[in-house]
Amino acid sequence: MRFLDIDNLDVRYGHIQALKGVSLSVAEGEIVTLLGANGAGKTTLMRSISGLLRPHSGDLRFRGQSIARLGADSIVRLGISQVPEGRRVFPTLTVSENLMLGGYTRPPSEVAQSLAQVLLMFPRLQERSRQFAGTLSGGEQQMLAIGRALMAKPKLLLLDEPSLGLAPIIVRDIFRSLRQIREQGMTVLLVEQNARMALKLADRGYVLETGRIMLEGSAQALLQSPDVQATYLGKESAAAAPSPQAV
Repeated sequence: MRFLDIDNLDVRYGHIQALKGVSLSVAEGEIVTLLGANGAGKTTLMRSISGLLRPHSGDLRFRGQSIARLGADSIVRLGISQVPEGRRVFPTLTVSENLMLGGYTRPPSEVAQSLAQVLLMFPRLQERSRQFAGTLSGGEQQMLAIGRALMAKPKLLLLDEPSLGLAPIIVRDIFRSLRQIREQGMTVLLVEQNARMALKLADRGYVLETGRIMLEGSAQALLQSPDVQATYLGKESAAAAPSPQAV
């Protein structure tokens, strides 16, 4: 079953067209990664799916229902949660309070179970549950941002640059968590600067350039694509990337 269908999507910022006829799909249980340089439109696409931006034209359908004109709160209630670029935790609230806010759409009887599952995945958050989020390290804040999104028990998880600005050892920890999420059968759309790690985790991928989808295929095919290798992988990326077993 297709969870997400995006059809000929145009998004504008005033007179600037950020997305130009973008079409893609994500099936149930898939991890699909979106590659592209800074300014290609990746975050614009994620914000459009989550209801933070209103498309100029085209359609977005989640489980067969159009969500192009719904607000962000309604989209969360339907089962889509986003982990935004830059983490955006609430710095003056504690770790526990941040997590509880993530579960605000859930019945109170289910929140405790979600919290237990998140803390099992990220035991460091348990250790720092009473600590203000603004005092956490970057890696801990990313764990908190992912955990907060999982508190809503989403059917589709949007991840925008989860490894951005983190040390390699922390990136490995984050990707281990994403592997756990994958093993639980969650559907994921992933924007990630580390193309090699993203493609090793994903089933399929799309390449977005200047607001248009320029290439799509299986993750393995994109890993072997000369264009993707030249633009997004490169020798340094290959040397720095951990082995699949480490991820």
